[in-house]
Amino acid sequence: MTRPLAGRRARLEGMPGFVVVWAGQLVSVLASSMTSFALTIWAYQETGSATALGAVSTAFILPFLLLSPIAGAMVDRYNRKLMMMVSDLSAVLATVGILVLHASGSLQIWHLFGASALMGLGNTFQWPAYSAAISTMLPKAQYSRANGMMSLVETGPSVLAPMLAGALLPLAGLKGILGLDIATFFLAIGALLVVRVPQPKRSAEGQAAQGNLWRESIFGFRYILARRNLLGLLLFFLVLNFVIGMAYQVIAPFVLARTGNSSTSLGAVQSAWAVGAVVGGLLIGIWGGFRRRMTSILLGEFCTGIIGLILFALGRDLWWWMATAAVGAIFMPFVNGASQAIWQAKVAPDLQGRVFSARRLIAWAMGPITPLIAGALADYVTEPAMASSGWLARTFGPLVGTGPGSGMAVQFLLAGVAYVALVAAVYFFVPAVRNLEDILPDHDEVGEAAPA
Repeated sequence: MTRPLAGRRARLEGMPGFVVVWAGQLVSVLASSMTSFALTIWAYQETGSATALGAVSTAFILPFLLLSPIAGAMVDRYNRKLMMMVSDLSAVLATVGILVLHASGSLQIWHLFGASALMGLGNTFQWPAYSAAISTMLPKAQYSRANGMMSLVETGPSVLAPMLAGALLPLAGLKGILGLDIATFFLAIGALLVVRVPQPKRSAEGQAAQGNLWRESIFGFRYILARRNLLGLLLFFLVLNFVIGMAYQVIAPFVLARTGNSSTSLGAVQSAWAVGAVVGGLLIGIWGGFRRRMTSILLGEFCTGIIGLILFALGRDLWWWMATAAVGAIFMPFVNGASQAIWQAKVAPDLQGRVFSARRLIAWAMGPITPLIAGALADYVTEPAMASSGWLARTFGPLVGTGPGSGMAVQFLLAGVAYVALVAAVYFFVPAVRNLEDILPDHDEVGEAAPA
């Protein structure tokens, strides 16, 4: 019995093996998205504060920023399948903790900070491990397709999660949703157990970068700093992430404030956004995007700013928000898939854990403070200003209306204008980023891997 089982497991590699892992993650993330939706409703009802929701997001991001370099080095040093499982087990522990506290009637908003921090710790290992695994499981020609599928894991469950969570909350309550989430984590781990995830071959640069854990942890930063085109792309995303965060970090309180705390309306907007992202992911999975990946990035970011931010801000009703959220989200997989494919093609697989961790840390460097700034800006500046008869209300009132949520609408509008201006500036004035695909060769064009 042992030999046939081992044989069957050995055959689960390449695209079939990737599909098994992908499917396990898809189901697990669906349940986690249901938990996130239910906890967002619970937290806002408990506090009524956009700042509190932002603090939960900050707690998720902080472990990543503090430990990401070490996690990247460990991904390159150790078994990547094991690193994937570590991330799932961290999320299990956090969810179990929330379930126990809620079941005992002790759950408070500050408990979510600790749970988010633990989940963020798991995500610190998950993203570089999964991203690097694609490079060893699949040939380069399938990178875009795989990245399109992974974008469906990130966004697809959000189509069903709000509706399912909204339907299950009255029946099973928050405890039932948390229990379902825990069960699906083990399904994702089981999928990993039956799939072969090859370890990367050692490249010449990878061998030269070997050393103690500290030396390997900082290697990713040195690698990026030595390639100014990749650094320029990262700084571009860093600023874009901060700008869009001024809007998207308050999307939940914005919709709730404008609809009288309607969780159904919030779920509808989030589902519409997810539908658009799924459509975009399917397009990329089938088509693969533009041949020049920077075209996908710049065009996708430009359309996101126009539709997903500016036009969204000008809406006054649920259907408008749903339509603009859906259309704007179509372009997100274009951007993420193209960016991921660029890095997977340029960086040798045995370096990707360290480089990808450093890459994400740079792109998310403003992550801990963005939710706090966005929430505080809404609570203490834009919302009070739009409720008065001051210059902000006189200037933007005719565009976004007045009343609860109008200040956050102003944040969406101004973020959209800044977003589009930044994309245009990079396209016209920064050829080092626009043409980086021509400037930097792919890793397999530099030379053959050195013998181990």
